[in-house]
Amino acid sequence: MIPSPLKDTMYLRLFGFLKIPMLFWLRPSVMEINQTTCKVKIPLGRRQKNHLNSMYFGVLAAGADCAGGLVAMQAIRDSGKNVSLSFKDFHADFLKRAEGDTVFTNHQGKEVRDFVAQVIASGERENFPVKITATCPDKLGDEPVAEFILTLSLKRKD
Repeated sequence: MIPSPLKDTMYLRLFGFLKIPMLFWLRPSVMEINQTTCKVKIPLGRRQKNHLNSMYFGVLAAGADCAGGLVAMQAIRDSGKNVSLSFKDFHADFLKRAEGDTVFTNHQGKEVRDFVAQVIASGERENFPVKITATCPDKLGDEPVAEFILTLSLKRKD
């Protein structure tokens, strides 16, 4: 039996390889995904750095995308329904330089799963804001380096 974080990481990387190659290139890892929380880590390496040796803001955006979308993708897959997933808008506050491996945390798993069920029931396009916090635990502990709000936009496809 494959441990859940490893299986979810393989799923995320395969999805990246097939659909969004940049995600595969960034090497995200799923640290935790359950009914309430999703944590995705992106390592700080040559591929992810900017000229200041901190994480490039585009990589930070990609990490927020993963943590915000992975729960919805899992809920859609579990439902067996065909649902279109996209993000309608994106707000970011960059608070500090991300100078180490960065963890993107979404604590709205239950709300996102309920939202997916609501969209499936209604059949209409609906939007839901998802909050993501980025931290560099090895450097700054639980202190946020960035905070994001992504508006998840879903519609059931018939």
